[in-house]
Amino acid sequence: MDDVPVVVGFDFGGTKTAVAVSDVAGRRLADVIIPTVPGQGATRNLLRGIESANGLPDSVYGARLLSVGAATFGIPGDNGIDLAPAIPGWSELHLESALADTFPTARIAVATDVKAAALAEFETGNLAGCDPGIYLNLGTGLAVAVVAGGAVINGRNGASGEIGYNLRSVADVGRAAADRILLEDAVSGMGLSRLASVGREEGVTAAQVFAGAAQDQRWAGLVDDFIAELAFHLVNLTIAVDPSRVVVGGGMTAAWDRVHGPLRRALDAAVPFPPELMPARFPFDAPLRGALLLALAAAVDNGMPAAALREP
Repeated sequence: MDDVPVVVGFDFGGTKTAVAVSDVAGRRLADVIIPTVPGQGATRNLLRGIESANGLPDSVYGARLLSVGAATFGIPGDNGIDLAPAIPGWSELHLESALADTFPTARIAVATDVKAAALAEFETGNLAGCDPGIYLNLGTGLAVAVVAGGAVINGRNGASGEIGYNLRSVADVGRAAADRILLEDAVSGMGLSRLASVGREEGVTAAQVFAGAAQDQRWAGLVDDFIAELAFHLVNLTIAVDPSRVVVGGGMTAAWDRVHGPLRRALDAAVPFPPELMPARFPFDAPLRGALLLALAAAVDNGMPAAALREP
């Protein structure tokens, strides 16, 4: 592999870190997933992710590495990572610099995980050809990305689509985020898990809540409330953007059969021009795929002819 030029992608998440290596044609050569351990702090989790690349069958350390793409929760920037509370200290990380120090000959590109996922769905997934389109991430957290004019919209501060901070009622108007319950605290995998775990000795996951709702009346009510509030915000967002399609990704798409019907009915009832609604083509690893796409684009800046970058 020493003579084969490659790129590497990282997806740093609140529950797991995924790493993949691909050739310049986009063919994935190897990948690995390791659990995130928030209690170990930011630096250790970052190093564990980087070290895991060395354990791949085709190690990037022994390859002609052209570029690195990284997706992360939060908003990466020059002064740290904003809106990233899941791991203590993650907000202080200078991710691009840390990766550049580790891979000094490679070009580095970083992005928010949901925007990287939207890029993957737009380039080769179910948002292809959509203008505009919405990518809705239902995972540990809650966020969307809007694709318009052939690009993922970043916003002035990179915070476009951070609907997890949405107001939940009129009573929230004028209240700071620290003084109210954020939408993400209720409508997300971690939010549903926390609500369902109240009064239990052991916590439960969102997947367990959806699976057990048919046998547990309280869980059924939590799921109904979860979907209803999600539908409320999705309808309002859809009216504002007028997309041709809404694509849903993230771990909670495993419960698509339960989520799809209510969302479909809500869109049809309230949106003047209801869009298509479908699960993502890459529901569980779109951020990693997006990170690889970022790396492939950066490879052009590192001397690789653009004609060499083609989908296999």
